[in-house]
Parts: sequence; C-alpha cells; structure tokens
Amino acid sequence: MNSSVVPEAREALNRFKMEAANEVGVNLKQGYNGDLTARQAGSIGGQMVKKMIESYENSIK
Repeated sequence: MNSSVVPEAREALNRFKMEAANEVGVNLKQGYNGDLTARQAGSIGGQMVKKMIESYENSIK
C-alpha cells in the first residue's frame, strides 16, 4: 500500500475490506493474506466495488 495514504483513510479502507470479505465468506486476517486464491481476492474486490456503486447511487437519489 502507498505510504503517502492518510492513516485514517488506510484504517477505513482496511475496515471496509474486512467487511466485504466477511460478506462474501472469505476469512481475511490482519497482515499478510498471500495465501488467498485469486477467486477469493477477486470476490473481495468485487464486493467492495459493488458496495461503492450502491453507496454512490444512494447518494444521488
């Protein structure tokens, strides 16, 4: 992760990532997660994008 990211933003992003992982049933741990399959990592990223789109759509209504 980029070291120039604001610490508060990094913490929020990590919470968001953990929440998305929980929602898709992937056991994500703090720190190294290099043992995840590409499918698991992709499902977490996909869930994050889905939630961001939903949030945006709700904000413009």
